[in-house]
Amino acid sequence: MVTSRTLAYQILLNIEQKASHPDRLIRTALERRSRLDERDRALLTELVYGVVRWRGRLDWHIDELSRTRPGKIAPAVRVLLRLALYQILFLDRVPDHAAVNDTVDIAKSSQPPYVVRFINAILREAARKGGGEPPQANCPRPSALGGLTRESCAGGGGWNWPDPLKDPAAHMAVMTSHPVWLVRRLIDEIGFEEAGLFCESNNLIAPAVFRVNTLKTSREDAIESLKAEGIDAAPSPWLQQALRAKAPRRDMTATAAFRQGWLQAQDEASQMVSFMLAPLPAERVLDLCSGLGVKSAHIAIMMKNEGEVLCVDKSAWKLEEARKNALRQGITIIRSLAEDVLMLRPQSIGLFDRVLLDAPCTGLGTMRRKPDIKWRRHIKDPYRLSRLQKELLSHAAQFLKPGGVVVYATCTVFREENESVAHHLSESHPELAMESAAENLPNACGEMVSGPYCRSWPHKHDVDGFFSARWRKK
Repeated sequence: MVTSRTLAYQILLNIEQKASHPDRLIRTALERRSRLDERDRALLTELVYGVVRWRGRLDWHIDELSRTRPGKIAPAVRVLLRLALYQILFLDRVPDHAAVNDTVDIAKSSQPPYVVRFINAILREAARKGGGEPPQANCPRPSALGGLTRESCAGGGGWNWPDPLKDPAAHMAVMTSHPVWLVRRLIDEIGFEEAGLFCESNNLIAPAVFRVNTLKTSREDAIESLKAEGIDAAPSPWLQQALRAKAPRRDMTATAAFRQGWLQAQDEASQMVSFMLAPLPAERVLDLCSGLGVKSAHIAIMMKNEGEVLCVDKSAWKLEEARKNALRQGITIIRSLAEDVLMLRPQSIGLFDRVLLDAPCTGLGTMRRKPDIKWRRHIKDPYRLSRLQKELLSHAAQFLKPGGVVVYATCTVFREENESVAHHLSESHPELAMESAAENLPNACGEMVSGPYCRSWPHKHDVDGFFSARWRKK
């Protein structure tokens, strides 16, 4: 019989080998095994996301327990160990013996006996040590290091935790389960304490945020519709057209409100990009690198479904999903074009009143929702992507009408992909005048204004980490 733990192992191995997205794999697995009860479905989701989120910490435990060099442990064996250790060290409601025995049973079906014995020994030793009381990620304060001792912030449980005084970044990387290169860079850019808070926030479950389709309903009616199906929902603290649902184990796409096109899953930080663009009815809007068209639909709704929104993306399948999603929401003004953005010319598609470049980026502002992304990024990715972003943004500017507006947006946190790209455009295009985010964001979002930009952070605002900047053509 296929159990939730067996399915979790298969999904995690797929992620390890093919860099697949957890959400898509979980959804497919649940669709194929509709007989799984709600408890098993919830456990599957918990195990997959928990292991992905805490992979770095779990690997540290494995390497502490094993006499085998890290590179010598086969990926399938490491995945099995992560899966069991997550249950032993992080899930109080799962008995240790159940985690050990089930994992050993899975191993017996695919591994030779000596590997099964290795797995069994590692897990039993982990259960003996227990989770202990791990140190806080941001325990050392630069201003007070002299008053700290190793014992005051090194944690317990019989584990030889990383020394927070000798290498605070390495300590934070293990405790919060982030790559050490990422932690070091965060400390350099936003300081030690902020970096710790940011990393800790990435391990929290993000709120389920939905944008209300004002072409069809009001936020109040949408909330009442969800309540009628037993789902608690409340107004967003940031935006009048958004709500937050408290239904972590429910399939929101099965609700009447979603099926009728009343709701679209979209974090408030993502919605703020459209406010920065501030489109008006009857305008022509160009959405470059539009992806699945979530922002395109929001733009069309802000335009009251009057005018034209042209979505451009090189992935035809994403544009098809965007078309279906727009149809569900009753939007008729969106057109799509499957094309490489850098190959586009104004002679072929004309000029526009508003241009949005939702640029390809490292995506490190969305780690609460996509914890796998931190393990798929490399130390050189911010630099590599910033070069592409500068090229794309400069290219996007040529599609503006006189007096037109261009907005640059990312869902990442490093200056190299954000302020540096914006500064480059201002320097290279004197015909573009930067406009302040404060003039376009709703009043409730004032604390997300950073100079002329919009900057949001999960640990400060409980939204995804986004950046956006706006210019007008003189």
